[in-house]
Amino acid sequence: MRKFRFFNLMLIALMLSAWTGIASAQTLELLTWKGYAPKELVDKFEKQTGITVKPTYSNNEEMIAKLRATRGGGFDLVQPSQDRIVSVQKKYKLYQAMDYSKLDTALIIPSMLDAVKANTRVDGKSFGVPHVYGTSGLIINKKFAPEATDYSDLLNDKYAGRISYRLKRPTLIGLAFGLGNDPFALYSDAKAYKALMEDVGQKMIAKKGIVKNYYANGDALLQSMRSGEVYVAMAWDNGGWKLHGENPDIDFVAPKSGALGWIDTFAIPSKAKNVDAAYKWINFMMAPANAAVFTNMEKYATASKGSLDLCEPAVRDNFQRSFSQADIDNIKWYPPVPSALEQMEGMILDKVKAAK
Repeated sequence: MRKFRFFNLMLIALMLSAWTGIASAQTLELLTWKGYAPKELVDKFEKQTGITVKPTYSNNEEMIAKLRATRGGGFDLVQPSQDRIVSVQKKYKLYQAMDYSKLDTALIIPSMLDAVKANTRVDGKSFGVPHVYGTSGLIINKKFAPEATDYSDLLNDKYAGRISYRLKRPTLIGLAFGLGNDPFALYSDAKAYKALMEDVGQKMIAKKGIVKNYYANGDALLQSMRSGEVYVAMAWDNGGWKLHGENPDIDFVAPKSGALGWIDTFAIPSKAKNVDAAYKWINFMMAPANAAVFTNMEKYATASKGSLDLCEPAVRDNFQRSFSQADIDNIKWYPPVPSALEQMEGMILDKVKAAK
């Protein structure tokens, strides 16, 4: 009897040892953007949880291709942009619905969480959690254009010869908002959307003479702002903050009608093997102290509530100078865009470019 009992105890001990070994050898297969899994945070997470993080760096197109090839397998957590989820989910069923009860949602800015839930919803279920975001709006030389506050100032004769923007769809969308419309609300009505964008395009043509240039890349814009050729431009937040560091008269401004925002999310593939580790990583990355480390390193903001207060002063000041809480809540997040609309926008922009 004693030998039998001893044998049972040894068997249980071996099973527990094997289980512990498996638990300690857990791996999180993460498919993400370069820079989104800093080594400092990976090391901290692994030390806290015993879970090994294996990041694979990619982009939206490659993420979709990899998941399609495995039918939603091979990774436990991926980070597509929010506007790339719905169409993929409808067509290929690559993701599983998020279980928000497993998230510490108190860590996340409510307006961003609500936006991502809405913009990743399929058949009544949502498939994303906000992580990293960025915006486009106005870069203004406040010494010469102190009253410029919205996209409509890109059509303002007051700044004739000192205006610059790209001939890309964000300009059409920004101007539509600045003129008092909501283009995103018309995504489901192609006829109404085309009428709105044709109107915006005609206004751009009518004011073509006051535009200094249509810049092709960020470096060209920064140089024209540095030289004083341009006072009012539509561009990205990071570019404005870079210029502000060189010249305090120049800064990024969130337009009154709302900055345009992109969000890269967390999403869980349909065949993820280590779902619990995925939720642990999300909660870890959204903790303010960890999100602040990320923002300090990458200069991108996150949806982590309160994290900016913990950032380095220079980084924190950029965001707080350009965005009040009301400005953040007013960001117009890009929803999934129907492919037919992009072709339509391209034709309108071609007309603007060709107009004399």
